[in-house]
Amino acid sequence: MASGPIRAYILAHKDAIQLWRTLMGPTRVFRARHVAPDSIRGSFGLTDTRNTTHGSDSVVSASREIAAFFPDFSEQRWYEEEEPQLRCGPVHYSPEGGIHCAARTGGPGPA
Repeated sequence: MASGPIRAYILAHKDAIQLWRTLMGPTRVFRARHVAPDSIRGSFGLTDTRNTTHGSDSVVSASREIAAFFPDFSEQRWYEEEEPQLRCGPVHYSPEGGIHCAARTGGPGPA
């Protein structure tokens, strides 16, 4: 079976960990298929070690895993500089940077 590329994302939301864990479903695929069949693992998981997705289980784990996958990412800078800008209005996805950005106002460009 061919496998696709591994992708890593940082999800930002007040309840990101719990929301993502709910979307993923239980770690054990057999359980996911029975209690959360529409979850990612319930729909696509093959085995408990090939369950299609991973998500941090705590803020401490998330910080450690973010540092491992994104060594240049600064959580402090994100919270102080970037996150407040994203709360000011619409955002758009930048495929070039692979990130969401604050939408430009008053001129042409994605909204």
